[in-house]
Parts: sequence; structure tokens; C-alpha cells
Amino acid sequence: MNKPLDNPALEKIEPFKLTLSGKKRVFDIDDPDLPDWIKDRELTAGGYPYEEKLDKDDYEEQLEALQVELVKLQSWMQASGARVMALFEGRDAAGKGGTISRIRAYLNPRNARNVALPKPSETERGQWYFQRYVAHFPTSGELVTFDRSWYNRGGVEPVMGFCTPAQHEQFLDETPDFERAIVNDGIHFFKFWLNIGQETQLGRFHDRRHSRLKYWKFSPMDVAGIKKWDDYTHFRDLMLERTHSAHAPWTVVRANDKRRARLAVIRRMLLSISYDGRDLGAIGQEDQLVIGSGPGFLE
Repeated sequence: MNKPLDNPALEKIEPFKLTLSGKKRVFDIDDPDLPDWIKDRELTAGGYPYEEKLDKDDYEEQLEALQVELVKLQSWMQASGARVMALFEGRDAAGKGGTISRIRAYLNPRNARNVALPKPSETERGQWYFQRYVAHFPTSGELVTFDRSWYNRGGVEPVMGFCTPAQHEQFLDETPDFERAIVNDGIHFFKFWLNIGQETQLGRFHDRRHSRLKYWKFSPMDVAGIKKWDDYTHFRDLMLERTHSAHAPWTVVRANDKRRARLAVIRRMLLSISYDGRDLGAIGQEDQLVIGSGPGFLE
């Protein structure tokens, strides 16, 4: 069976230099063997508090209990007309899509939508910046997740030069008031930043590059992002500092272990909404080593 790199649609990526913890490294993502300097820190990178992943059986048992509660939450939403909206942000390969899929796994898709917008069209580029996102907001009884959102302008766009400094500053200035209007309208609103370490990201990118099922998820934008780690860090910190508020706080999740991160996100949503039939014992306690509030919880 051919390796993914034998696929002619995949262009070879030349090795490139990185600086991690003050040391210069050369990373060849096309090498099928992941370097030891990544393997040794893939889980613990960035000060992650656990040295082993959560046991799979433990994870699946907890996840099922939480998914039962999500089904209850959706039933209550449909009866009460409540609206829930959750944004998922983070670096590439932070685990946004996998977390969203676990939330939606057993929900009625008619009332649980995921929004992952492509780059804006010519018409959308001429609109008010938030306009194309507002069109996807939840209606009565609906849960909507965003796999990236208007916060593209807080991180990706300034790093890659897709917006001007003036547009970026305007975004940071206007966003808290925009989100105040969302909350004031009665929407249960969550903002999750999934935080991963640099070696964690490199390991996940390497897995994608060499997977016959997931290599399509690795793009030239990802390569460019690898080389701009520090730039992303700068704009991430600025974004969280300027847009974290009492009415729309950022929830930061340490996501080097995808299992713990998924449980933490679902648990936070369930503990934040008082729905009929909620079983606090089944939901359990939050792991405060993994989940916290605002920029102060970053490494």
C-alpha cells in the first residue's frame, strides 16, 4: 500500500528551521519518523499538567454520560426555545473539529448546526465584517457551533496579512460591544480557546501528513502557520486580553490531551445552563488544571 507521500497531489515540503525553547531545530515533515524531540514533549509541551493521556475506557465512560446530558439539554432547548452558541478557536490542529463532533454526535442535526465558513466572497468582503456570521446565529431551540468565527480577524488575518492594522484594531475595539448585544438578546454564549503546545501541534501535523485518511487536512496555510508560531502567540494574547469580558468571557482549555479537552468543554457547557433534568452527579466536577477563564490561564 502506497504511503500518502507517494500521492502525486501532495507536493514535497522542504525541511525548515524552527526555534523551540531557545534551540534551533530542523523539521522535515516528510520524514515518516517523528523526531524524538517532538515525541518526548508532544503531550507535556507548553507546561501541560499531565504526563499521560486520560485512560481510553475512563474517557469513553465519562463522554457517554455527558452526551446523555447533551441530549437532555437539547430537549429542554426545543421545549423552552432557548438558544445556545459556542465558538471554537485555537491554533491549527488544536482539536476544534473533533470537540465539536463529540458535542453533536447524538443531537438532532435539525436543531444542532455547525458553521465552518470558507474565505469570504467578493460580496461578503464588501459587507460589515460581522454580517456573514450573524446570518448563521441560532434561532429558537437551536444549538450552533462555530469552527472558527469572527475571531479570524483577531489571529489568522493579522498574522497572514489578510487585514490591515486599522481593521484589526477596529475589530478589537468593536467586538466586546458586539458580543454584549448577543448576550443581551438571551443567547447562551460560549467562547472556547483550545490551547496546545508547539511540539503538540508539530506532532499532529506530522500525523496528518502521513495519514492516508487525513492528509487532505494539511495545507500550505498550515506550513506557513508553523513558521509563525510566535506571531500567532502575540496576536492570541492581544485578542484574549482585549475581548475577554464579564459578559462574554473566554474559556481557555489546555488541549494537548484531546480526551480531557473534549470532556472539559462539554462539562463547562452543561454546568453553565440550568436545563430540566440536569444531573450534576453525572456531569461531574471540572478539572481546574485543564480549564480556566481568560488570558491568565494561558501557559
